[in-house]
Order: sequence, then C-alpha cells, then structure tokens
Amino acid sequence: MLSPHPVLMLISGPAGSGKTTLCDRLTAAFPQEIARAVTCTTRAPRGNEKDGVDYFFLSREAFEAGIAAGDFLEHAHVHSNLYGVRRAQVRERLEAGKNVIVNLDVQGAATLRKVAAGDASLRSALVSVFVMPPSVEELRSRLTGRATDAADEIERRMKVALEEMRRAEEFDFCLVSGDRESDFKRICAIYEAAKMRVAR
Repeated sequence: MLSPHPVLMLISGPAGSGKTTLCDRLTAAFPQEIARAVTCTTRAPRGNEKDGVDYFFLSREAFEAGIAAGDFLEHAHVHSNLYGVRRAQVRERLEAGKNVIVNLDVQGAATLRKVAAGDASLRSALVSVFVMPPSVEELRSRLTGRATDAADEIERRMKVALEEMRRAEEFDFCLVSGDRESDFKRICAIYEAAKMRVAR
C-alpha cells in the first residue's frame, strides 16, 4: 500500500498577485496538515506584521551571518532587502510528515527549485504554483490600493512584476487570478491533487 508523501508547496508570483492571501487561507483551512515556512527578511515590518508570524525580521548583519553559515535553503535580494527560508525549518517539518507551504518571490523560487533538483527528498515533495495577476492594470490597482508604498516604489515593483510574469512557465501550475473565492478553490484543488500524486 502506498504511503502518503509530504508536500512542499511553493507558491510564487509578483507582489500584488494575491499569493500571500492564498497561503494564509490554505494554512487556515488545513491547520492539522500544513505548516507554513516563515520567511526571514531584513525589511522593516509593515502595518500589524508580527515577528515570527508574518516574517522573521532580522538585521542585515544577522541575515548575512546566516548565509555564511549555510542556514538558508534559499535566499534572495529583492527590493533592496534580503529574504530567505531557513533550511532546518523546512526539513524538520517534512521529516515529521507535515506538508509545508512556502511563499517566495520568483527569484527565490528558482533557487529553491535548483536546490531541490539535487536533493531527492525535496525534489519528491516539491510542487510549484505561479499566481498570475489577471491583467497589468489590475496588478497596478492592487499595488496602489495597498497605500503602503510610494509612487516610485510602485513603479519599481511593476517593472519587476512584468519580468516575473514572463517566467510563469517555469512552474508546475499557473493560476490566473480572478476573484478571491475562485482562486482559493483552485489552489485547494492543486493542493489536494499534489497529496495524491504518486510519482514526483
């Protein structure tokens, strides 16, 4: 009889695509099954973000020390800040039989896929999903609607987003965002299918 394999579900996409909302809803819907990998970052907290919940907020010195020690499964330089997922956090959860969800930008996703290609346990667990904004206009509206970034920062994010959207074909799945409920139903379908996949 086949034993279920843990799933390492990588969700990526440009800023404003809705990937963070999907990750939050998945972990809330399957609290006994999915453990979220919390990303480390050197950027400052926004709004009500909490250390250890939304991100691990590190100083640049602490982050760079972690890179030197090989602590990160992947790390990337994005929007003038460093982001990374600790290797031990993901491995411990997968080894405990937990499914793990990782929210990464496209650059970090590429690094994780490269690492997984040389690691049989990660390769067998990894399923990647790119969340595609419905249109460039809608993406701009979402970024502007956040009211957390200055106009020049929004323009920089838009430029990066357009470059990232061209890389959607690197992923196992591409979810073109519509409304929130439709997006959630489709990400749940991908997750359920990933759990049943025999050959990876």
